[in-house]
Amino acid sequence: TIEEVDDGGSVANALFRLRYGSDAPDFPFHVIAFWNDDGSRVPLCYIHFTAQGDALLGGGACVDNRMLRRLPKDLRDRIRAAGGLYRYSLAWSVRHFAPRFSAIFGYCGDALAERTDLAVGFKKTEYPRLLVYFTRELDAPERRALIEQANAVGPF
Repeated sequence: TIEEVDDGGSVANALFRLRYGSDAPDFPFHVIAFWNDDGSRVPLCYIHFTAQGDALLGGGACVDNRMLRRLPKDLRDRIRAAGGLYRYSLAWSVRHFAPRFSAIFGYCGDALAERTDLAVGFKKTEYPRLLVYFTRELDAPERRALIEQANAVGPF
């Protein structure tokens, strides 16, 4: 299952530490893909988003590949057929947050993650590593203002 979780930072700390060496952010928004096994909910994928006005900044994504290898083969095959757990979770996140934000941004320094972001529908901007997914039609000045606002943040 994939869901937005209020206490996602604490739920995903172990997973986040594996990838980034520090605790997950303790402020909204947290999206987690769980494997529901024998009544326990094991976090498999975590994505953090930060609201910035009418934009949402996505970063800090990570997947627990060790746990993925423990899943039943048929489930791993279904995840692979869906494009992978990060892609599936990111696409879910875009649908989930689209009604609340005009644009969702990603700051991507990883080539595989960038390919996944682009496959979900994100577009490159003129700024290296800054990707955008506009959730609705905006005129050029509005798009430009949101891109500049996200770029001003720096890595997120």
